[in-house]
Amino acid sequence: MLNQLLFVALPYVALAIFLVGSIYRYLNKGFQVSSLSSQFLEGRKLFFGSQPFHWGLFFLFFGHLIAFLVPSAVIAWNGHTMRLLILECASFAFGISAFWGVCALIYRRLTNRRVQIVTSKMDVIVYLVLIIQIVSGLAVAYYNRWGSNWFAAFLTPYLRSIFVFDPQIDAISTVNSVWLKVHVVSAFSIIAIIPFTRFVHFLVYPVDYLWRSYQQVIWNWDRRSIRTSRAHSVGHKSQNN
Repeated sequence: MLNQLLFVALPYVALAIFLVGSIYRYLNKGFQVSSLSSQFLEGRKLFFGSQPFHWGLFFLFFGHLIAFLVPSAVIAWNGHTMRLLILECASFAFGISAFWGVCALIYRRLTNRRVQIVTSKMDVIVYLVLIIQIVSGLAVAYYNRWGSNWFAAFLTPYLRSIFVFDPQIDAISTVNSVWLKVHVVSAFSIIAIIPFTRFVHFLVYPVDYLWRSYQQVIWNWDRRSIRTSRAHSVGHKSQNN
């Protein structure tokens, strides 16, 4: 019963919440479909946290996606010991990068007062689920070796069965690794909370920025005179009536 709940009911509930919630938020609260960046409040710690986090997550996501789309290619690649070691070590390194990044971002939230003010309860939940997801993935990679092989051989058939509405959980329910089950459950939990968090900005990536012309920002004021000015207002007096 527990396996049915975690590996059948939870995925469909998570996907339904993701689909309906994302559409509702975009149509009714379009302005909130944003990452709500806090870079203006603090930038240095954000840079050293977000860069390793995003790059680590980027490569891990596409690595999982390739194993899902073309599992036979992954298994064929891993047929050579050296290639298998390269893939496993690279994946583990990107996992460490993502873990380091999320820890740095959490530290930033805890130590910066201005960032704390704009931190919501959903931000706390996001960080908690991310930590569980990344740590469980690292634990699987360390304690259950050759994760790329078992992902292609066990998880891909299971995930595909979910999307064709014919869930086959025999393989995953018999796995003895608790870390693996936690990793799968936390992944679907992340999907479920996307519409209620900053993650939703992934769905509206500004692709048009790639060909949009640059915006020029010109500073016409003398910063030194502004800093030393004793005037009650800065700049010319408004001529509007």
